[in-house]
Amino acid sequence: MNIVDAKKNIVMKNIIFVGFLFSALIGKTQFNLESIKDKSKSVVSSVKKTSLSDDEIIQGLKEALNVGIEKAGAKASQAGGFNNNQIIRIPFPEEAKKMEDKLRYIGMGSQIDTFENALNRAAEKAAKEAAPVFIAAIKSMNVNDGLSILKGEDDAATKYLNKTTSDSLYKAFKPIIQKALKSVKVTQYWNPLVSRYNKIPLTTKVNPDLEDYTTKKAIEGLFKLLAKEEKAIRSQPSARVTDLLKKVFSE
Repeated sequence: MNIVDAKKNIVMKNIIFVGFLFSALIGKTQFNLESIKDKSKSVVSSVKKTSLSDDEIIQGLKEALNVGIEKAGAKASQAGGFNNNQIIRIPFPEEAKKMEDKLRYIGMGSQIDTFENALNRAAEKAAKEAAPVFIAAIKSMNVNDGLSILKGEDDAATKYLNKTTSDSLYKAFKPIIQKALKSVKVTQYWNPLVSRYNKIPLTTKVNPDLEDYTTKKAIEGLFKLLAKEEKAIRSQPSARVTDLLKKVFSE
């Protein structure tokens, strides 16, 4: 190989090396640009969230709960709202499960079903009057950790409301349930069941507080529906029916 050819080989190798180096730099630059882009999105999102005032966050959470309660109450109070929804349907009292099993065994299944239907109709009637009770509780809510609720799980606001207002809701809701139970004549279906069960030899008498049981189950069912509505507001733009909801829960 002559000197000219050797020089050509050296030049060619240098060109190839520079090409590889340039490609590597370009790839690294693209990677860094993507990384910067991702970080910028995170920063923008963070700024967007923190740019909300405390009042906007609190009012947004309350509004979400108000909208959720209105929808949940409408679903629960319609005919079959509890009875036809297996997620919230109120079953035979748990503490009387043995009683249910024995009565069904001796052929009283239809009477038990009728009693359960009455319990659920009572809950449906009560749900019609539930919205004002829940909304009053929401208005009195002092959300110091509103931002953490906003960034929390899909049912964070519902859990917060459940935890902080369940006692007051129970006290306000129980009279509504008592009235509803009387209107559907629950005792008319319950008393014969208890009477028949107590006549079975070697049975332990049971007599659960139906008002307490139905009140707790009705509130529990409404909270389940509320959690579902809250999740929709958080995840579905179409569920954000007010400007404030769109602002507070926007991505």
